[in-house]
Amino acid sequence: MDREEIKKILPHREPMLLIDEVNLNEDGSATGYYKVRGDEFFLQGHFPDNPIVPGVIQCEMMAQSACAMFKDKIKDGCLPVYTGLDKIRFRGMIKPGDTIKIDTKLLRSSHPMYVLHGEVTVDGKKCMSGDFSFAIVDSH
Repeated sequence: MDREEIKKILPHREPMLLIDEVNLNEDGSATGYYKVRGDEFFLQGHFPDNPIVPGVIQCEMMAQSACAMFKDKIKDGCLPVYTGLDKIRFRGMIKPGDTIKIDTKLLRSSHPMYVLHGEVTVDGKKCMSGDFSFAIVDSH
């Protein structure tokens, strides 16, 4: 799904919509993609002479990439919110011009809580990995 289709699932909008495309895989996992243009708000001060994508932004990309798995659960009036991060490891820098691939898979679920694992790679090289959890809550 493209950005417009993602917006039908997630409440995120620019500049916080941080994935360009996401696909639901046959095994139920999801794969998202984002092309780092270089003009993103999070690169302006991180770092001016050597821009790299901040780790917290990578974590947000990971969570947003999982959205395809939950398209039937995130309905009007529902909001997916982070509840935790665990075993997050950063292994490589992501820079302007890089295309980020984000693979996410469900580990455990007990609605409204979900635990997943994600890996962020650029050109096949792992840049970040870890587990995360979120809840789908009523936004009212």
